[in-house]
Amino acid sequence: MDPGHLSELIELEESYWWHVAKRKLVSDILRREFPAPGILIEGGIGSARNLLEFKRMGYEVIGFDLMQDSVDYGRSRGLTNLSVHELSQPWPVAPASAKVIVLLDVMEHMQDPVQLLKNAAEALSKEGGIIITVPAYPSLYSSWDRKLGHYCRYTKKHFSQNVKEAGLKVKWVTHWNSFTLPAAIFSRGAERVFNRNQDETPRFTRIPKFINHCLLSCAGVERKLIHATGVPFGLSLIGVLVK
Repeated sequence: MDPGHLSELIELEESYWWHVAKRKLVSDILRREFPAPGILIEGGIGSARNLLEFKRMGYEVIGFDLMQDSVDYGRSRGLTNLSVHELSQPWPVAPASAKVIVLLDVMEHMQDPVQLLKNAAEALSKEGGIIITVPAYPSLYSSWDRKLGHYCRYTKKHFSQNVKEAGLKVKWVTHWNSFTLPAAIFSRGAERVFNRNQDETPRFTRIPKFINHCLLSCAGVERKLIHATGVPFGLSLIGVLVK
């Protein structure tokens, strides 16, 4: 992660709709599928805000990140079991020790995503599961993705194939963030036609508080649909993997 992007995460993590909506969605899935207590490992902790939430929920949390700055910042927030670690290498935890593993927008950063999933599977207990998000629609791959270090965006088929190759199973997977898809399609199209934003650092668009509240409301409605029926389209995929 670019240090500037970490600073942006720290700035926006408490209130920006995208971060809040994803945290609420993952927290709901944790309560439904793998309720505390138990060991929870997050790969790619960023600003560690999600790990703080998971700790409050009653999990014993462990976090890995490639950036020393992320680990240092997480420790400054009272999280002690954090370490710098390359997720494609064997994880420094006991085999089958984790009740749940959380990988939020991590797999697309990996040159070998199957090895990432194999390492996660090794750390996962037989009854546990992995909650994972990845960006969707390869056709939307853009300079935003490249500058964030993404190797790809995923279709359900590609995602499921990686999971199968790692020896895991998809319990369920669905799209999320459906309500911003039209804006994203327009933005990516404009970038290609007008060659815009090629030299800019990727940043979340700042929006008025009213719009932020509206988007959070949309995310709340979508969250209910995800739990009830799934969502057929959206900018990201979210799913649960099991052994």
